Amino acid sequence: MVDPHSIFLLVSALIAVVCLVLLIAVYKLNPFITLFLTSLGLALVTGMPLATVVRSFEAGLGATLGHIAVVVALGTMLGKMMAESGGADQIAQTLIRLFGEKRVHWAMMVIGLVVGLPAFFEVGFVLLIPIAFTVARRTRTSFILVGLPMVAGLSVVHGLVPPHPAALLACTIYKADVGRTIFYALLIGLPTAILAGPLYAKFIAPRVPLAVDIPMAVDFEEHGEESSLPGFGLTLFTILLPVMLMLIGSWAEAVSAPGTGLNQALHFIGNDDIALLVGVLVSFFTLGRQRGFSRETVLRFTNECLAPTATITLLVGAGGGFGRVLQESGVSQAIIGVAMNSHVPLLVLAWLLAALLRLATGSATVSMSTAAGIVAPIALAAHGVRPELLAIATGAGSLIFSHVNDGGFWLVKEYFNMSVAETIKTWSVCETIISVSALIFTLAASLVL
Repeated sequence: MVDPHSIFLLVSALIAVVCLVLLIAVYKLNPFITLFLTSLGLALVTGMPLATVVRSFEAGLGATLGHIAVVVALGTMLGKMMAESGGADQIAQTLIRLFGEKRVHWAMMVIGLVVGLPAFFEVGFVLLIPIAFTVARRTRTSFILVGLPMVAGLSVVHGLVPPHPAALLACTIYKADVGRTIFYALLIGLPTAILAGPLYAKFIAPRVPLAVDIPMAVDFEEHGEESSLPGFGLTLFTILLPVMLMLIGSWAEAVSAPGTGLNQALHFIGNDDIALLVGVLVSFFTLGRQRGFSRETVLRFTNECLAPTATITLLVGAGGGFGRVLQESGVSQAIIGVAMNSHVPLLVLAWLLAALLRLATGSATVSMSTAAGIVAPIALAAHGVRPELLAIATGAGSLIFSHVNDGGFWLVKEYFNMSVAETIKTWSVCETIISVSALIFTLAASLVL
């Protein structure tokens, strides 16, 4: 039986989210101010001590920005170098040539899956967004048709496939075999990405017409001449270098003993921020000096591209602040109580817990790791459920319906130049399709494995 206070917390959180959407979408209030006000209102209504209300929002904002700010800044610089050198145009032309103009959305899903394997969602996003802008412009295609399959591919591997930290942690908690988890996750993730990416994008793109000019795309417009674009191999190496470094970092335990100098060095160069920093520095040479740009010109490029990212970075941080208030107000615990009182199969329980926590906190990583910790003791006492499938089901739940308390929601909204309502129709529904489809495929797999 759910206690009345838990119901009160859940209703308060629901009202807060509805108010947030209405204030931004209908009354056109500044999104950052709205997120701040809504967070304060929810904290006060749910009885958080006054001394901790603002501190809670600041802690969530700071924790989110600690990672996102560096990733967005370095990723935008790398994207700017690709655009100014013509590298993004070279990759776009090659993809169009290989897949054909009518199938570029399939190409973007594939590149999202590949780049997303070792990289966090946000890292893969900022690496690939200049290519998506260029492909959409050259094919005169809706940016939703090009961009949505890309983010679907990134999201699928982020939530389902180790070595992503949350997926790897879930494997550890459930005592699942990592190799088998990767194999099953890829089998389940590919059809999931197809449904949520190219197929859903094809359906929704005509129904959500975007403005022809996307403000963020201006910074990624290519300036190279058609006849003097950088080589495809060199450009691909430059963009994939951070991805390769992150992959090396994820293999640190496989090639060296934990705690050794080599192990620490591999983890260091595989860190997202360091890998992106190396990629940017290399791009200054491969896409800068080798293309004839002076040091002053490269400096101007890197300075110019940072200004438009300020709003995006601040909104992503505010989303993290709202998520932190939801956690510390007790909403997350209330959600756990509701899920634990439901008598459902173990795979569905793992998915349900992660899904409810995702809705409350906005973080796929937090919801996946928390849900796995709750379900693991039950799973150890139960029999007949593969731990690998439990890890995948938990990851699937952690991806459901990204909304206003998720930094990824604001990242997609601002780069795609969409309203809140348009972002919900495209990105939030895409995430929900991933979550539900992956659960269905996991349940089907449990019948034959």
